[in-house]
Amino acid sequence: MRRYLRDQAAGRYGPRPARSTKLDEYKDYLLHRVEQGRPRWIPATVLLREIVDLGYRGGISQLKAWLAPLKKRDADPVVRFETAPGQQMQADFTWVRRGRDPLVALVATLGYSRATFVKFGLKEDVEALCTGLREALDYFGGVPEQVLFDNAKTVVIERDAYGPGQHRWNDRLRELAGECGFTPRLCRPYRAKTKGKVERFNGYLKGSFLVPLAASLNAGGLKLTADIANTQVRRWLDEVANARVHATTRAVPARRLEEERAVMLPAPTLKAPPAMGLALPVPVESLQHPLAVYDALLEVRP
Repeated sequence: MRRYLRDQAAGRYGPRPARSTKLDEYKDYLLHRVEQGRPRWIPATVLLREIVDLGYRGGISQLKAWLAPLKKRDADPVVRFETAPGQQMQADFTWVRRGRDPLVALVATLGYSRATFVKFGLKEDVEALCTGLREALDYFGGVPEQVLFDNAKTVVIERDAYGPGQHRWNDRLRELAGECGFTPRLCRPYRAKTKGKVERFNGYLKGSFLVPLAASLNAGGLKLTADIANTQVRRWLDEVANARVHATTRAVPARRLEEERAVMLPAPTLKAPPAMGLALPVPVESLQHPLAVYDALLEVRP
């Protein structure tokens, strides 16, 4: 002990140097991506896939620990009600941009499986609602018993118009419900978060899909548009959102969807117009590639 104290007093001992980790060589890239995504936050799972493509061989735990000081947590608990297979779908619009250059997404989530469909557009009107709902039912391969909506004019003209629970629906929505075979339902007034499943997915959509895509497009001098988002979102839904283990159900949405299809009505035949070609070159590979891949695809020159 005396020798240790003597050596310490002589300055022979000092703070131990920080140990190198597998994450060290990717920290500059991660900082760059975090700054690109601000004021939104790119989730650790997305960043992990990107640095794995760059050669990272570590786990997500040390990545989350390193990212934690950079992230401002904002807890927003949402109450969710579980439903039986094929019983309910929740649908809602979520705005990405407003103003002169709008971008909005219709999001539809099945209550039991949490399988989700997304379609981007420019307006939150009944035409976008009905077209998106038809495409969602076609994507899921069936029609649930009921669809839960917010109290928007695109959905309901007058709540309780003919008595308690007897609403005056928008004519276009009422016709679509009769044609497809679902019953429209409304959230309680001022309680939009009773659509907790779709509300929660809206945040996941923006963090896991929109923020990384917009950041990569911005790096190439391009802007996120509805056409580009729709070109990319189907693959993201199939390979990421509906293929992951859901945090609440602890099951893969795509697998649970098979149980829902077995009890749902057949989906209406969808006659969608052929996809139009895009005027600008856009990334067509997975959203999880490093920026260098996007630069090459977009023909970006330094």
